[in-house]
Amino acid sequence: QVQLVESGGGLVQAGGSLRLSCAASGGTFSFYTMGWFRQAPGKEREFVAAISWSGSRISYADSVKGRFTISRENAKNTVYLQMNSLKPEDTAVYYCAADTARWLTNQAVEDYDYWGQGAQVTVSS
Repeated sequence: QVQLVESGGGLVQAGGSLRLSCAASGGTFSFYTMGWFRQAPGKEREFVAAISWSGSRISYADSVKGRFTISRENAKNTVYLQMNSLKPEDTAVYYCAADTARWLTNQAVEDYDYWGQGAQVTVSS
């Protein structure tokens, strides 16, 4: 059983930056593809980014390409999401998730097996 804990959320002005971290425990981190999702009020949870176990495969949602960067440090059991040029529409609860299909970068919520509790990101205009 893998436990995931996000940190680094907060309030930022439009155009600013935040870095989210997700620390994993209870499993072998390198066995998993790691993903970031987000959910805004009244909306469904949506894919943001994913990174395969080795970092050789990375995927981004079109809405964040060129602004967000996903990375991981397997030695620290941690995945990161660097968010730059933030927009008010990026406001959401951000979740990290683990997928046992570690060679892929799946984008569907149902493909992921473990989830964190979420971190609030609020971007003011």
